[in-house]
Amino acid sequence: MEEKIKILSDNRSAGHNYMLSERIEAGLVLSGTEVKSARDGKIQLKDAYGEVSGNEAWLCNAHIGQYSHGNIMNHEPVRKRKLLLHRQEILKMQRQIREKGLTLVPTKLYLMHGLIKVELAVGRGKKLHDKRESEREREMKDEARAGMSRKRKE
Repeated sequence: MEEKIKILSDNRSAGHNYMLSERIEAGLVLSGTEVKSARDGKIQLKDAYGEVSGNEAWLCNAHIGQYSHGNIMNHEPVRKRKLLLHRQEILKMQRQIREKGLTLVPTKLYLMHGLIKVELAVGRGKKLHDKRESEREREMKDEARAGMSRKRKE
């Protein structure tokens, strides 16, 4: 059975600012107007991060714009939203974050089978020289790919 996934928001700056390793999928607790607004694609994950406090995981600083047809019951655009994870997953992430000084970075927010999910990655912040090195590697790959396509056309 093919899984139907519609990406609502993609955090492309996460790959540039962090060295991402382990990825995990989590559900989100959202209000009605948040779901409608998310389906319209009014989400920004650029400054968002995940945090574990107590035995609960939270998505912080994610901006979900207000729903255009919402009334006085409309939601707050930036607030902490609870992540739905199994206890073992929360404890594992909590250990990684505390021991190694890593952070939880949301990379994607998507719609799967009518449910809104978020993909979190465990990441370590890149230094400036790491960013330059990854940029150099990407440029070299692009040049090699362009050279190969030129060679094929000849």
